[in-house]
Amino acid sequence: MPGTIPVPLDVQIPQGWQPAPPDEVGAPNAAFVALHMASHGQGFMPNITVTGRALEGAENLESLAEGAVQRLRETVGAVEIVKRAEVGTSPAPGLISAPGIVQNLYVQATVNGQPMELAQSQFILVLDDEQQSGERVEIEVALTAKRSQLGEVIEDFQDFLSSLSPAPPSPEVQAAREAEKKWNKDDFG
Repeated sequence: MPGTIPVPLDVQIPQGWQPAPPDEVGAPNAAFVALHMASHGQGFMPNITVTGRALEGAENLESLAEGAVQRLRETVGAVEIVKRAEVGTSPAPGLISAPGIVQNLYVQATVNGQPMELAQSQFILVLDDEQQSGERVEIEVALTAKRSQLGEVIEDFQDFLSSLSPAPPSPEVQAAREAEKKWNKDDFG
């Protein structure tokens, strides 16, 4: 069963990419997977995955990034951190303005029984859950490709990230917000 993300998101999938069922492409914990179709038959299809979870306690960005690297080491193989940088507070709309961390990794993996050098770019965000007041969530968006394919797909990943935004609230959440505003206004007005 595919994973879920604790907050609804909207995104535009870049041209040449196609959504795929996470379970069928070996990413059972992902809530969303897109494959780069032009790379079909090249031994590895670059992919974009989106995962998420509710945060417990005061986990910081650095510990979230370390946790992502540790999970890769446990499930895939050796990982080298090439770059890690905190990002956020952009004036642009969308999730890019949320606190986050970007890390670029080299991963030694075995794919279909063959050793392979992969590159992974991760964008890890911490968001307030608009539907659960006071709750925080982690969203991890990752591009994985062979190192030799990275130049072909990194711009698509950047486009994907720049289109990522919170989905509009459901009618139920919007109605609850309006009722709360009215109650506050009437109570003190």
